[in-house]
Amino acid sequence: MCIFLLIFAENPSSIPFTMEQIRNFQELTAHLSARADRKKIAVVCADDPETQYAVERALRENIADFILVGDSGKLKGVRFVEEFADRIEIIDEKDSDTAARRAVELAREGRAGALMKGIINTDNFLRAILNKETGILPQGSLLTHMTAAQVPGMNRLLFFSDVAVIPYPTLEQKERVISLDLAMLRHFGIDRPKVALIHFTEKVNPKFPNSVDAQTLVGMAAEGAFGNAALAGPMDVKTACDHHSAQVKHLESEVAGEADLLIFPNIESANTFYKTITYFGHAEVAGMLLGPKCPVVLTSRADTGLSKFYSLAMAVLGA
Repeated sequence: MCIFLLIFAENPSSIPFTMEQIRNFQELTAHLSARADRKKIAVVCADDPETQYAVERALRENIADFILVGDSGKLKGVRFVEEFADRIEIIDEKDSDTAARRAVELAREGRAGALMKGIINTDNFLRAILNKETGILPQGSLLTHMTAAQVPGMNRLLFFSDVAVIPYPTLEQKERVISLDLAMLRHFGIDRPKVALIHFTEKVNPKFPNSVDAQTLVGMAAEGAFGNAALAGPMDVKTACDHHSAQVKHLESEVAGEADLLIFPNIESANTFYKTITYFGHAEVAGMLLGPKCPVVLTSRADTGLSKFYSLAMAVLGA
């Protein structure tokens, strides 16, 4: 399964901003390049060409500085390491598990604003992050996956959850997922995010608990549970994203046809949607796992350098 993740810092409060909405990945990188401050990112085992592409491009576009933690011998002769020596710190750790623990320590101490996985096994990397004593996951925090997609033909980024972590989210989990997702959407300059609660129909039916949960969540939103956000559902994906479909069904909602965020009822439907838009729809995607104390880019070894760069850019935005 080729999915890449970005672990994003949990913050239950709304995030103020004074910026225009970021509508695509190009606007994201342009926004970061224009900022006065550069975040420092710790990268574990930056030995593969795709991770090195992402790091080099971030350096050239002036969006981040780096601490490279791993076998320093494998970085000898790498052009950008020498060219940007004043913006790169190297910590020599031959063992990848030790390198992961060292990088997590840097984040825990505030010396790195975000983490990024290079050519290290995902399980080993996560083990350091999730360690109960030395990791960076607060006790009781919910982990959930969020994806941002740049879909050809859409005039904005489309966000959705959860393609990789929670198999069948409960009502309580859905509430927390939405809150975490909304926090990140506000980093993208979306003042009033529009959230669609996905189902195969717009009808509420007790035979389908997800539809009942949607009705409950819409009621909670009306009472202010999610701050300045609009929730609607249940509704299908087409109705959430296509004005014509919403008009034909006579749905009067500020979300229908304008959704920023899709909340799927289970991991099967979300993951199928993810694979469909990337393979058949040629969407560019970046992902994030929300919950821990700082952003963490967690990509697959099969992901492209461009995808890793977009995920890295999202980490910088949230750092």
